[in-house]
Amino acid sequence: MGQLAIDYHGSGVFRPREYDPDPPAAGEVQIAVAYTGICGTDLTISHGGMDGRVKEPWPIGHEMSGTIAEIGPGVDGWSVGDKVTVMPLDWCGACPACMAGNTHICHRLNFVGIDSPGSLQDRWNVRAEWLVRLTDGLGLRDGALVEPVAVAVHDVRRAEVGDGDRVVVIGAGPIGLLIGTVARSRGAEVLLSEIAPSRLALAAELGFPAVDAAAESLGDAVDRWTDGAGADVAFEVSGSKPGVRAVTDVLRRRGTGVIVGIQPEPPPVDLFQVFWKELGIIGARVYQRPDFEEAVRLVADGAIPVDDMVSDVMPLADTARAIERLDRGEDLVKLLIASGSSRSER
Repeated sequence: MGQLAIDYHGSGVFRPREYDPDPPAAGEVQIAVAYTGICGTDLTISHGGMDGRVKEPWPIGHEMSGTIAEIGPGVDGWSVGDKVTVMPLDWCGACPACMAGNTHICHRLNFVGIDSPGSLQDRWNVRAEWLVRLTDGLGLRDGALVEPVAVAVHDVRRAEVGDGDRVVVIGAGPIGLLIGTVARSRGAEVLLSEIAPSRLALAAELGFPAVDAAAESLGDAVDRWTDGAGADVAFEVSGSKPGVRAVTDVLRRRGTGVIVGIQPEPPPVDLFQVFWKELGIIGARVYQRPDFEEAVRLVADGAIPVDDMVSDVMPLADTARAIERLDRGEDLVKLLIASGSSRSER
């Protein structure tokens, strides 16, 4: 029997496919995929929201871990059996952003797993320069969380969060919880805002003070928390219009608002408060290699509550059902898809 892949066909349709993998080309390695995490971007794809980017049936998926199964010609520094994840960014190297050193926001960025085939398959050929090494003591299940942790590391680094900062995170989904965790690891005091009871409960279990934004004003709660000063940094992770409005409400004078959540439509922003408080509003998108390296360290050191984050693991053949579960709004934080090579670790 060949290897299994789950191809996305557009309009929310996922179909299994058996295949015999091609050997890795020059400069490539073949990864025996262990785990793939399903995230909000994958749900957007499943709703047809990125059908213009997934141009033909292929596997999606970009949060992953695995081991090197085969090495193509011209690849040095890697061995069969090495545990890896992938930084899924392929940039052109010639556009203004790349020439300025900002390759992660390349004008022609290929986000691997969306714009080109991803990790929802048993064997995956990738370019060696995309690889990020997982440390010896880091298990493959935990390694699948490195990519979303790298998102959080990048967000916190963009905001220059430091020791003693008061940080508000609006939206306590997986990325919001990770941002809170990374900020706390840097000595910040963190307050989470959420409306879903299950996420509020998890935030409390993880030791975060949390505000039920459906029951009370986040602005009033932050005033109490900061004695009227306002937060140093506010991360908008909910992707909602009320979340964007709350950013300018809760920040102190010269505070920093960070837009992380993807907005389906351009939301209104209270520019009077931006002017009046001299606020800084910045965006934070994907990550750079130092963010991945820091994420590997944080996960390996146990700073990330992986056992609380991973709600369930399902087999690759059940990918469509896994996405349906997330779509229904079940009380899941992070759901992992297990490919063939992960069976020994499950």
